[in-house]
Amino acid sequence: MRTTAELEERLARPSQGLVDDLGKLDGDIMILGAGGKLGPSLVRLALNATGGDRRIIAVSRFSEPGLAAALRDEGATVIAADVADEAALGELPDAPNVVFLVGAKFGTSGREHAAWFTNTYLPGRVADRFAGSRIAALSTGNVYPLVPVAEGGSTEDSPVGPVGDYAMSCLGRERVLTHFAERNSTPMSLLRLNYAVELRYGVLVDLAQKVLAGQPVDLTTGQVNVVWQGYANEVTLRSLLLADVPPYVLNVTGPELISVRQAALALGEALGQEPVFTGEPAPTALLSNASRCHRLFGYPELTPAELIEHTARWVTDGGPLLGKPTKFDRRDGRF
Repeated sequence: MRTTAELEERLARPSQGLVDDLGKLDGDIMILGAGGKLGPSLVRLALNATGGDRRIIAVSRFSEPGLAAALRDEGATVIAADVADEAALGELPDAPNVVFLVGAKFGTSGREHAAWFTNTYLPGRVADRFAGSRIAALSTGNVYPLVPVAEGGSTEDSPVGPVGDYAMSCLGRERVLTHFAERNSTPMSLLRLNYAVELRYGVLVDLAQKVLAGQPVDLTTGQVNVVWQGYANEVTLRSLLLADVPPYVLNVTGPELISVRQAALALGEALGQEPVFTGEPAPTALLSNASRCHRLFGYPELTPAELIEHTARWVTDGGPLLGKPTKFDRRDGRF
């Protein structure tokens, strides 16, 4: 993957499992939040997996110039709308399958009310509007507390313990969606994702940029989960078949615990730059155990070593970046 076109093609390359699973669904698939980080590649993946046998409806404000036209040219039914606007939400067409990607994280520190509106109130309005649909909704591993690294990460049955307003508002999203699932008998799946990576953003890009710039890599958060974005998109779409009442909860991440030190050293070797470190690893970190996901859908296509190799080459070649740091090393929940 050396160009944006090659990266987009890889992200949108469906597995046979995805093709088979989407073939079991009836009707169109609507993707709300199609203009965000995950949305465009997920729309393209759905288009490729369904082969034009149904509408893939992409809904977003589409603030990125040219994105709406590009998705339309590729076969999506594009609707430019702000789902936070009650009138616009009500005017959306019905769809039997809905993927909900809308959320707010970065820049919400100091604007906590905005995070709660987007992450907690709005999902309830969407769930009520699409009460007759099957819904897959993106959540986050941040609903879990920091856990001892030696335990290997929180499972879906572990106690939640969100740290900070962002994480609390995301747990609020899950609670509100569960309410509407039960009130309206709407089957749902909730995907607790952390941390998705591709070559333009993610934990590995954050580390590569720090290493290349000679900036210290803080080791206090010494372990982290990452997962290839293409796999996360596949699981999100396939989870529509898992949707249930109450909602089916699924952790989505890679099978490995990634050492921040070792990842930085590997990136440094590939980049020809010796990493600079600060801090000592704490005994706890935000970690998820996604073994249930792997039993259902197999392992991610790309391993951490392959992702590190691709990321280092991309950064070295000056590939475009999204400029959206993950802030994975924040331990106070302030984003």
